[in-house]
Order: sequence, then C-alpha cells, then structure tokens
Amino acid sequence: MSDDITSRHERLDRHDVPGPRNALRHWIKTRNPLWMLVVPAIIWVLRLVPSVRIKNVVLRLLGAEVGEGVALAMGATPDMLWPDLLEIEDDAIVGYDATLLCHEYLQDEYRTGTVVVGERAMIGASAVVLPGVRIGADAQVAANSLVSEDVPPGVTVAGVPAEVVSRPEETSGTTDESSPEAGDA
Repeated sequence: MSDDITSRHERLDRHDVPGPRNALRHWIKTRNPLWMLVVPAIIWVLRLVPSVRIKNVVLRLLGAEVGEGVALAMGATPDMLWPDLLEIEDDAIVGYDATLLCHEYLQDEYRTGTVVVGERAMIGASAVVLPGVRIGADAQVAANSLVSEDVPPGVTVAGVPAEVVSRPEETSGTTDESSPEAGDA
C-alpha cells in the first residue's frame, strides 16, 4: 500500500457517460456486456461458498490481488463489476455481508478506484467500503460502518460515516508522570 497522502476522491478514475439520464442506465457501455452478466453471477454464488480457499482462487482468476491467508466470510461481497480493482493483503478478514465497492455510478459519470485492504486488517459484518479507499495494516472497521475515507494502519473506525474510535497505543518509551508508578524508584 502506497504512503501517499491523496484522498480517495483524487485516486478515482472518472468516466463520462454521454447521453440523457443517469450513468447506470448506460451500464452496457461501461464494461463488456458478457463480463457484466457472467462475473456478477460468479460472485453472487461465491458469497455462498463456505471455503475461503475457493473464494481466494476464484477472485484471483477474476483479476483481484488476494494475499495468503485472506478470509472472506459467507455473504461478503467483493465488487461484482470490477473485482480486478481489489487488493486484499495477507491474513485480512472481510466479515459477513461486508461489501467492497470499486465502482460507483453517478448522474453524469461513473467512477472506479482500487480498494486496498491491508495486511491483517479486519472489516466487520455488513460494513461498506467505497471505491478508492485504503485500509491500513492491522486496521479494524466495525460492523455496519460506511468507510468513505482511508483508514490508517492499526486504527479502529466505526459509524456512518466511519470515524476513528481508537488508535494503537503509542510506545514512546517515556514514563507517564501522572501514573502512580512514576517517580517510584
């Protein structure tokens, strides 16, 4: 995962869709129609497969980068149209009914962006991760959260939209002078 400081919005690829009405009505122009029919069906079935190994193999075949030891729970939904924009690093967990979106259709355009789930990161049940979001190593996303911004390594986020609720303890090596043990020698 890159260490740059761009926001998810700056990392999204924007694709104009000419014509009347909203971009979703022009879905047939956004990706090969055969892909748009077959891949969502594969992923829908994959949601019901209990074997994490089979899920990882199939996602790799669809173009996703899936590390060793990744576990997608039953009902977890990788992006159905752009699974090739997923990067799930070693030992990450995607919980029951969580959704990793790599695309969003808007009125005049659709956007795509790589979703990165860092090593040993955990995404709780029914959480939704939006396109272009990067979740850092050892980060945790609480159940039912909407992740619209990057999650730094080791941080826990929760809510709609997800906000930081805890950070890893700092290990600066200094003594906290307010503690009862401080000054005792």
